[in-house]
Amino acid sequence: MMLVGYVRGADQGTPRMQEIAHAVREGADAYLFRQFRVVGVLIILITFVLWWAADKSGNTPQISIGRAIAFLVGSTFSATVGFIGMRLATVGNLRVAAAARTSFGQALQLGYRTGTITGMLTDGLGLLGGSVIFLIYGEQAYEALLGFGFGGTLLALFMRVGGGIYTKAADVGADLVGKVEKDIPEDDPRNAATIADNVGDNVGDCAGMAADIFESYEVTIVAAMILGIASFGHKGVIFPLLVRAIGVIASIISTYTVRAGDKGTAAEAMKSVNRGFVIGSLLSVLGFIVLGWFYLRFDQTYLDNNNVAKAAFTVTSPDGTVKTPPANNVTENLPTWLLSGRWDSTCGRLGPA
Repeated sequence: MMLVGYVRGADQGTPRMQEIAHAVREGADAYLFRQFRVVGVLIILITFVLWWAADKSGNTPQISIGRAIAFLVGSTFSATVGFIGMRLATVGNLRVAAAARTSFGQALQLGYRTGTITGMLTDGLGLLGGSVIFLIYGEQAYEALLGFGFGGTLLALFMRVGGGIYTKAADVGADLVGKVEKDIPEDDPRNAATIADNVGDNVGDCAGMAADIFESYEVTIVAAMILGIASFGHKGVIFPLLVRAIGVIASIISTYTVRAGDKGTAAEAMKSVNRGFVIGSLLSVLGFIVLGWFYLRFDQTYLDNNNVAKAAFTVTSPDGTVKTPPANNVTENLPTWLLSGRWDSTCGRLGPA
């Protein structure tokens, strides 16, 4: 909310600039609302089909309903990220253009922080969905997480492909009609197709890309949680959530390090952005190391109470003896895993090659 207030509080430029920005925003809203009305019907239908299929497969009502609801929530979150990403792009573009008239650094900060809002929303909704599902279902969370990941993926597909088709059609129309036939300069607002081109950039490159990034973020965290619970029990589910939380904190800190002077060049802007990326990466890696060292420790009591984790730490030595090594932490047991040769997926144990 702080970043939203910072962006919205910036100067909006001249009335003419605001008029053009309003036309682009109006077109982008019209496209997305039309797309949501069509896709929404399909999402509701698939939600019912998922519930029916899970119910007929012999799952409990809790799992069947949970998977369908998770699919609906994943779709809604993906649509939300896409819509807000598009809306902030139209809001931020106007203010960046207005700031660029007087201050290079101010324009850079506005543009970077506008994009950061969408990124933080992606992180927040992804972590919220995964955390709530785990709190409700516990060790059966993977059943509902399947629906959550599928919902985000499906909605992102429609937004990315539909927006891409729209922006390419508008771009070609602007180039052919304006630049070739009428000799109007590129991005001249006198050409209606130019407005449509900018609308396409927002619905395709902003809304579509935002939904696509959320989908990638969502399915990777779902996959990590499913693999985690299959390997290490409940600690393996929580660990990916904590890793993403550390990344969010590091990103917030690095966002405020991206700065530039009133006068500058594109090279200086990229240098500042890269510096912020390096700072965020270093903070994240340091946080991951600390988290892994202190959190991923499995004493014998934990292994005795978690058969899945115990199986993951059980090894077969070359002489055929099956034993559980001292359960200190993952990094200490990793050499034992590697020496065992291979993972036997049929029994869930490490065995000789």
